[in-house]
Amino acid sequence: MSTIVVDPVTRIEGHLRIEAQTDARGVITKAFSSGTMMRGIEIILRGRDPRDAWAFTQRICGVCTVVHSVAAIRAVENALNYPIPANARIIRNLLSASQVGQDQVVHFYQLSLLDWVDITSAAKADPVATSTLQKCQSPWGNNSPAYFEGVRQKLVKLINSGQLGLFANGYWGHPEYKLPPEVNLMLFAHYLEALEWQRKVIKLHAVFGGRNPHPNFVVGGVPCAISAAPNAAGGFTPTPGFTAVDANGLALVKTCIDEMQAFINQVYYPDAITLGKFYKDWFKKGEGIGNFLTFGDFPETDALDPGNLFVPRGAIVNRDLSQVLPVDLNNPTEIQEFVANSWYDYSAGKNAGLHPYDGETTPAYTGPRAHYAELDNAKPYSWEKTPRWKGKPMEVGALARVLVLYAKGNASARQLVNGALGELKQPLGALYSTMGRMVAQAIDTRLIVDRMPVWYGQLMANIARGDLATHNPAKFDPATWPATSRGMGFTEAPRGGLGHWISIANGKIANYQCVVPSTWNSSPRDHLGQPSAYEAALVGHSLAVPGQPLEILRTIHSFNPCMACAVHLMSPQGQELLRVKVC
Repeated sequence: MSTIVVDPVTRIEGHLRIEAQTDARGVITKAFSSGTMMRGIEIILRGRDPRDAWAFTQRICGVCTVVHSVAAIRAVENALNYPIPANARIIRNLLSASQVGQDQVVHFYQLSLLDWVDITSAAKADPVATSTLQKCQSPWGNNSPAYFEGVRQKLVKLINSGQLGLFANGYWGHPEYKLPPEVNLMLFAHYLEALEWQRKVIKLHAVFGGRNPHPNFVVGGVPCAISAAPNAAGGFTPTPGFTAVDANGLALVKTCIDEMQAFINQVYYPDAITLGKFYKDWFKKGEGIGNFLTFGDFPETDALDPGNLFVPRGAIVNRDLSQVLPVDLNNPTEIQEFVANSWYDYSAGKNAGLHPYDGETTPAYTGPRAHYAELDNAKPYSWEKTPRWKGKPMEVGALARVLVLYAKGNASARQLVNGALGELKQPLGALYSTMGRMVAQAIDTRLIVDRMPVWYGQLMANIARGDLATHNPAKFDPATWPATSRGMGFTEAPRGGLGHWISIANGKIANYQCVVPSTWNSSPRDHLGQPSAYEAALVGHSLAVPGQPLEILRTIHSFNPCMACAVHLMSPQGQELLRVKVC
């Protein structure tokens, strides 16, 4: 038996260690996922004003800023039975949806694409043939031979310089790279375009939240006023203002939505399908555990309950799409976190399971003292807790959202899924795979971003009627609060279901727990020995080059890891940037 250690896994947010045990044939028989930082946000929040929780939890991560803020303010509003105006609900939907669009595009191109694209091969591409390929794929405007030759020349210059910069540690020439040079060049060109694109479309966050990253939020609504005045037709028209969202700001939001839709529908989605056509064997690898969970998001009415969500809440067990099981996020027997293999202690013992309302964050590090020493996987081996739904490991994320929407009969989801699988000549079960996750992420992004014009239209219609309310001040004063209360806030982050649970006593936070998507997917084994999604998905992989574990990176990246959300506070001893060790 050999052990392959990848520490840290790069091109993700945060720090992750993967250990994979292989048999004599080089096939992975067992894998271990370790979060190598501790998250201390829950401890920091104790005793603070609940209205400030969003600002702290937002700093858990530099990527998942909007979704942590929304979960935090929803938790407080749920605890205080605090309604918000319709405009605030719509603006929150737009903020969260734009983060899904930006994040999943950046994940595809900047974080995972280089697992599949050999940039040294792209330098050898024929720009005329690449242009023809692009024109066949979509009507995207950057499609001329001159354009692709320009990109190719930039790449050639970079390679010839001998200083590849952020591309320096790639496994270029690895036998698992299968794309023709022209496809490599087209996808690399889109890699560069995605950098500029995301910078422009994320201005939506600045319009409604004042900045990006880390937009501003507020309990009771959103922190932006809307400037409008009566018009001759008897309605209201947005007018220029100094501190409010005016006509120019709303026009910019519309431009951001249009540009987001265009790139996702004409570039990102077709690229994901093209990638799947050349890597069909990866529709049979990385399947994982077969259980899927969504918290739901994007409320379509002011009542924030599971029946009014664009992305519904539910669970699918054992790949059974014939039924979506109901999920109660407040039921102490449904969602529980375990610490049997985590560097934490519970007052009830290591094998206890606690609902987040009763959650404890008590660090108890028992791992190696040297930062890069070997882990003893017979003992606790991660700074992540292990969440379970009714005792079952669950996969969360874009694939879970697409499957729940599909199972519930959403017409758009069924059309996109059936269309993609038909073009790829794959069965529905192919989605339960490494490449299936990547295709599902593209489908998920289209579904959510294509809903944004509807929400924008609702906002503009409200303004036209004279409804300009964006905040409800009724319960903002702690003097109006009950002595004790508790609440739960949820969202669907790009990486999956995100929940914040808060307990408030005498106007202060008594307890706070975050259960984040990457904790569901990347957590260590539970007290019963059940692996979570990362660990299960790696079993069965063969490594073509053990010293270059590209196959491990492909499957781990397909989950869109965000370890900064799952764990926090890095050890100052960690100095190495990358180590791949074959034992």
